Amino acid sequence: MLTPDRGEALLSGRPVGDRPSPGLAALRALIPQEAYVFSGTLRDNLRYLRPDARRSDVDDSVRALRLEPLVERVGGLDRPVRPDALSLGERQLIALARAHLSPAPLLLLDEATCHLDPVAEARAEHALRARPGTLVVVAHRLSSALRADRILVLDGTRARCGTHGELLVRSALYRDLVGHWNDVPR
Repeated sequence: MLTPDRGEALLSGRPVGDRPSPGLAALRALIPQEAYVFSGTLRDNLRYLRPDARRSDVDDSVRALRLEPLVERVGGLDRPVRPDALSLGERQLIALARAHLSPAPLLLLDEATCHLDPVAEARAEHALRARPGTLVVVAHRLSSALRADRILVLDGTRARCGTHGELLVRSALYRDLVGHWNDVPR
């Protein structure tokens, strides 16, 4: 949303600043920590970012995120859902499946898996990573960092970018964070 002071930010090969705001909005999908689910059918919720999605595309996203148990529990894709009847994790899975179905080439997950167990989190990140485009994951879990091609560690006004191994060597903050993650009782 901001023009960089140095360097260049490209999206689909074009500078971000060259695109009008409505055009930019169509190129990205943001899934926040507080996942929004709307009153309506489960299918409508999944198709929110792609209203013209075919039935087979919706089914592919349901399979990719393993939403079948939730679909069965609510009585099918065409049954109305009550957001307040869903757990935080179920809401996140719906939002993640919505992102999977989205045509946007850039997905931004901002703590979007924090209410999922480790297996569901890994499955969701794997499914979203397998779709065309770029996946940016903002997370505090080491497991997400270890699955990433590149990790960005922000420390006040400084930033360090690299692989897990590179950051262990170059970033005291990252080493400290990894040490704290490793000390957490399991």
